[in-house]
Amino acid sequence: MDTRTVLKKKANSLPLAPGVYIMKDKKGTVIYVGKAKALKNRVTQYFGSNLNHTSKVRKMVENVADFEYILCDTEFEALILENSLIKQHQPKYNILLKDDKGYHYVKISDDKWPKIEAVKLKTKDGKYIGPYNSGTAVKKAVDEALKVFKLPNCNRSFDKPSKPCLNYHIGICAAPCRCKMSNEEYLESVNAAVNFIKKGGFGDKDIDELKTKMNNAAEELNFEYAAKLRDRIDALLKLTEKQRVVSVIHKNQDVFAVARVGELICINKLKFRNSNLIDQENFIFEDDRKTAEIYGEFIPRLYFDCNDIPASITVDILPEDSATIEKWLSDKRQSKVSFLVPSRGEQKELLDMSLRNAAENLSKRIERTGKETSAVSELGCLLGMEKPPRYIESYDISNTAGDENVASMVVFYDGRPLRSNYRKFKIKSFIGQDDYRSMSEVIDRRMKEYEKQEDTAFSRMPDLILLDGGSSQISAVLPVLSRRNIKVPVFGMVKDSKHKTRAIATTGEDISIKATRRAYALVTNIQDETHRFAITYHKQRKSKSMLESELLKIDGVGEKRAAELYRNLKSLKAIKKATVNDLCTIGGINKETAENIYNYFRK
Repeated sequence: MDTRTVLKKKANSLPLAPGVYIMKDKKGTVIYVGKAKALKNRVTQYFGSNLNHTSKVRKMVENVADFEYILCDTEFEALILENSLIKQHQPKYNILLKDDKGYHYVKISDDKWPKIEAVKLKTKDGKYIGPYNSGTAVKKAVDEALKVFKLPNCNRSFDKPSKPCLNYHIGICAAPCRCKMSNEEYLESVNAAVNFIKKGGFGDKDIDELKTKMNNAAEELNFEYAAKLRDRIDALLKLTEKQRVVSVIHKNQDVFAVARVGELICINKLKFRNSNLIDQENFIFEDDRKTAEIYGEFIPRLYFDCNDIPASITVDILPEDSATIEKWLSDKRQSKVSFLVPSRGEQKELLDMSLRNAAENLSKRIERTGKETSAVSELGCLLGMEKPPRYIESYDISNTAGDENVASMVVFYDGRPLRSNYRKFKIKSFIGQDDYRSMSEVIDRRMKEYEKQEDTAFSRMPDLILLDGGSSQISAVLPVLSRRNIKVPVFGMVKDSKHKTRAIATTGEDISIKATRRAYALVTNIQDETHRFAITYHKQRKSKSMLESELLKIDGVGEKRAAELYRNLKSLKAIKKATVNDLCTIGGINKETAENIYNYFRK
């Protein structure tokens, strides 16, 4: 009896109770830990048919030699135990949380004129504040401190006077390079900036203290120092005002969005505290499961050792077992925690911001622009797809009153046209104009080619099929796919009266896409390119047909010779200009026929 059969039999004996299962390889190493509401139902799925498994699950199951399980009283207990075991064993096939950053520090150099800067590595020189997990937060804190306290970010010497740079003229640097600032004054500003960074900014109480100092300095007739404090207070007030425009509904929240390219995933987390965006993190890993499943494992793992849990967590899709996770997070925070899936308004804008960040970060790994990556992700979400459609095929029909009826197939891969996989079709099954029958024939022929696996352009099944047209075109195609038991999402592309892309067609109501800017641009690009390719092919066929009909009037020229002339000389104009000798070089054209052609066009 093989290992898989043994494991399936063992799984069938499990109870229908909540618990945690632990998959091990032949060396006894834990390679995956999961939780389940009903252990028997969940674990037996792994050892059944591979057809419903993702590639990641298939790889994991191939390496399972045995499994153990631990019964729990509730799903809540199973969630906590699962995360504890994942943290302990770091299994290969679980999501292991590694963001795109190492540790970050604020460095204060040990010079006579100390400089403050954000660094990633500690060296032996200077003093350091940190470590911090977030490079974004460190850089932002340093930039704000330098501006508020008008400190330089250059490498100039301040012992000899020099001409100040632009930062002095726009009021964000005191320009110690002019040598009009004493070393004591400079050090006072540096110490204040370091205190500002350590405290994470100044609040109302700190600003009130600065105002008191300013008033005292003015009373003592120290107007220069009073003016310096006034400028510092103004800078802090402007900074506070600028920061408080990000989120007004939820003061403390985290926002998550997922960008995908194939099995590569980036989850972006935006962190808002006191209505300010204070940090972002990006987590990149390989996983081809549904987003809800990934969130169901990822979010508990992220907050397992974290005490900074917000009251609101905004996500693009609810995690699997979201109610259990909400209860666990609420208990951990000791107050209500809720998931939010927005469809409009401020929260949707924040979600879009997170998606753009995820797409931009992921694009660096796959040499795609952030706009392309987020456009594909936006389109997938808009159409309710489980994964973004990496490989999109689009079809259009072109004819003139039924004459020279042709179709085009255009391919977009990861948001870009893949021209090597474009293909043309000449409609063969009937004569005349019937776009629905034409579309049905083309899709049927395309799927036949997939079964043959002879042409690389047809050897891959698309993630999404787009048709130029509405629900009638979709209805013409769906029976073809159903007959062949092919499950590929099919949508139409609808234009308005000005021939501009208006919406995505379904078999029900149309989906408006103008609100999703990047998805709209992508669909418009696909529709325009498909139409262009179809029209170009139709014009070629029409031109060739007209040419051949003209050539057939010449003695000695039949369909084969007309086609040969067109193949060699490409156009009627070139044939008209050809000499008898030129024509004789073409296969199948003898001297007599060449002279007939030459004389015909010179009458």
